Amino acid sequence: MIGTAYAMGQSGAATQAPGGAFAQFIPILIMFVIIYFLLIRPQQKKMKEHKEMMNNIKKGDKIVTSGGIYGTVTSVSETTVHLEIADKLEIKLDKACVNTVLNAANQKAKEGK
Repeated sequence: MIGTAYAMGQSGAATQAPGGAFAQFIPILIMFVIIYFLLIRPQQKKMKEHKEMMNNIKKGDKIVTSGGIYGTVTSVSETTVHLEIADKLEIKLDKACVNTVLNAANQKAKEGK
């Protein structure tokens, strides 16, 4: 009895369509494409915009740091920014800590109107 059931299972497997293995990977490929367009691509775009913003920081720009400090840029080097947060009070920050350039945001809003 067991031998007969085993033999029936073998003949059923032999009649599978040749594209069956590829058909099993189609849902995985579709999921990867969805993840790419919903998660990876927008994150790469956001990182590119942030890097461009950091490279375009210039003296006199008003910025907000990732810690929430508002100030005006007094000088910029390759990796650091000197920020005046009050009269005669200046701090030195890493460029990566810059969250938003307020001047650029205002200019983009005006251009959009």
